[in-house]
Amino acid sequence: MGKNIVVGVCGSIAAYKSAGIVRELKQRHWDVQVILTKEATYFITPLTLSVLSGRPVYTEMFEIDNFKEDHISVSEFADIILVAPATANIIGKIASGICDDLLTCVIFAFKGPVIFAPAMNENMWTNPIVEENVEKLKKNGYYIIPPEKGFLASGKVGIGRLAEISKIISFVEEKTKEK
Repeated sequence: MGKNIVVGVCGSIAAYKSAGIVRELKQRHWDVQVILTKEATYFITPLTLSVLSGRPVYTEMFEIDNFKEDHISVSEFADIILVAPATANIIGKIASGICDDLLTCVIFAFKGPVIFAPAMNENMWTNPIVEENVEKLKKNGYYIIPPEKGFLASGKVGIGRLAEISKIISFVEEKTKEK
């Protein structure tokens, strides 16, 4: 397996940590293609991740200037997909088979390992529907790096914080070696 990775970034305050994830992957000689959901662009700019990845960042399904890079070609580029941070929204969409943006379409067109690193409020993470969706993803062969306990954006301490970057990178590299 090569070292081509698609990093999907969803709309969570933890999106700022995606810069560290991309930087660390590049330092480990990964070729990184970033996809930002529309909601993620409120937390981190495409320019930041483009500079760090050395590649254009995709935010729309049909970017006219780069139309050749549609969801099929992006999925064919990848050896592995990492969604970090993964929100309850993206987890629910994938668990329900919803393809309504570039990231969800790339995930469904991809035939390799997909890893979700959730980040959300503790009440959301422990919501029974989110728990069911996470179990459904696991049952269907997706990987989950569980969130950790720590300070949350609400100022409270609880489970829901994005796993440490080093843990995420180690998990990605471990899954890459397995395939």
